[in-house]
Amino acid sequence: MIKDTISHFREASRAYSDASIFMHEAIARKAGLSSTDHKYLGLILQYESITAGEISKLTGLTTGAVTGLIDRLEKKDLLKRQFIQEDRRKVIIIPNVENSMKLLSPIFDELQKKTLNLISTFSKKEIETIERYFREATMIMKQTADDLNNS
Repeated sequence: MIKDTISHFREASRAYSDASIFMHEAIARKAGLSSTDHKYLGLILQYESITAGEISKLTGLTTGAVTGLIDRLEKKDLLKRQFIQEDRRKVIIIPNVENSMKLLSPIFDELQKKTLNLISTFSKKEIETIERYFREATMIMKQTADDLNNS
């Protein structure tokens, strides 16, 4: 019985992961971004400001790849570079939240509405369990990425 439950869970998890990738690919295309740029923009938007080095450390991307990412997003006016006066080699990246929301909100608004409708069908306890799974699974995935990036 438990073997079937785990098998069904893995199947559902894999389907969720695949659907998430396909959805974000479609969102990125609709927004005129690559899927990678779309996901990293979402990461950058979580910060008021962030350095290119911090982006590299968070993502595992090389500094050259981060520079290319910043170039592409800056060209679309989704972020800007701010040079530090004391050390012109150090660059702070400041997301343009307003332009990013103009671009992404029309796409995400319907998704968020549907997601809230789904969440409202669960009990508080069920939501807490799902949230716990996501938080702990995220830690496992981050650790796995760190291990792979550092090996």
